[in-house]
Amino acid sequence: MSESSSEPYRPNRGRWLWAFVLVLAVAGGYWLYARNSGSQGSKGKPVAGRGMAGMAGMAGMAVPVKVAAVETGPIDYTLKAIGTVTAFNTVTVRSRVDGELQKIAFSDGQKVQEGDLLALIDPRNYQVQLDQALGQQRQNEAQLQNAQRDLQRYQLLFKQNSIAKQQVDAQAALVQQYLGSRKSDQAAVDSAKLQLSFTRITAPISGRLGLRKVDQGNMVNASNTDGLVVITQTQPISVMFTLPQAQLPDVLEQIRAGRTLAVDLYDRDDVRKIATGELMSLDNQIDIATGTVKFKARFGNEDESLFPNQFVNVRLRVGTSQALVLPTMGVQQGSIGAFVYLVGDDSKVHVQPIVVGRVDEKRVAVTSGLAAGQRVVVEGVDRLREGAQVQVMAGAPGEPAAAQDPAAPAGPLPNTGVPSSNAPGAR
Repeated sequence: MSESSSEPYRPNRGRWLWAFVLVLAVAGGYWLYARNSGSQGSKGKPVAGRGMAGMAGMAGMAVPVKVAAVETGPIDYTLKAIGTVTAFNTVTVRSRVDGELQKIAFSDGQKVQEGDLLALIDPRNYQVQLDQALGQQRQNEAQLQNAQRDLQRYQLLFKQNSIAKQQVDAQAALVQQYLGSRKSDQAAVDSAKLQLSFTRITAPISGRLGLRKVDQGNMVNASNTDGLVVITQTQPISVMFTLPQAQLPDVLEQIRAGRTLAVDLYDRDDVRKIATGELMSLDNQIDIATGTVKFKARFGNEDESLFPNQFVNVRLRVGTSQALVLPTMGVQQGSIGAFVYLVGDDSKVHVQPIVVGRVDEKRVAVTSGLAAGQRVVVEGVDRLREGAQVQVMAGAPGEPAAAQDPAAPAGPLPNTGVPSSNAPGAR
């Protein structure tokens, strides 16, 4: 047996050493990779943690709000409608005789008074007719006077038994005939004078003229329906509007009691009040097609701010009553109906269902659910929930909050976590 086969097996130590070094290198690389990955992931974890913590902080901080106290006061019962301004009187000026339009004595859009001359029609033809009537009247008057003198003579002769009774009666009848002719002649003269006066066209009412429809020199006639010009009376002026029949009893109650109801007019945007007047009358029947009733109101229109056919927003003030009132922006609507955020003594809000009544501009009447003196949130409600902590800000509802004292340091408000009003990004 050889010597090599008798020697024991010995592993190669160098090969094991290299394998060990390789394992260490792989482990070190894995450790470095895991460390880098962990550091990169840890960069996002604090952010998420801070976000959750921030939301939790927001849940516990006091929300700045403005409040208003529930109080007892007057509230107007007002009915709203859309109305149309109409001229108090409208007249289409027409010629009552035929002839040439000789003169136009007005300008387009001019204001005129009743009786002012507007136009003149050629009067010569009507002057001739008047002269003829006067001539016929004088002729018949002379015949009447002659017949009356003959009647006096016949009566004297009859007393002397010189003529027959029949002749006296015939003369008396002739006198009566001429007396009738005198009346007819006077009527003819008056008619000719009237026709002659129609050649002067005057304003039948006071008002403002429109645009003329016929120019000077044209032939006009009484059958022309277009007329010469239209006059509209704008001082005073009226407004027509309609209300649903369900609101009619409330208005009738006030009218039958002899009360004068005020009517306010607002512009197209329903923001600026342009006139105040009073209710004049209402229609005598309900329109069955719409279920509404027509009303008419009167306005002085001294400044001529109202123009015929203008559309306006109408507010009819029916009455005033005492009730619990609060600003309308404090009333919210939800699945439970109308509710408010009621501020308690502990500065926490609670959802309080209420029943609302009449609404007057920026105030609403509360029928039940609240008592006088209680405070409700009117601004900042979008960030509230049941039991939320609030901080009441100074200033009236709808006005900016009171500015912070310049001497006070800028930063969060004490014990609230809410940024100061002077700090950037403050709400």
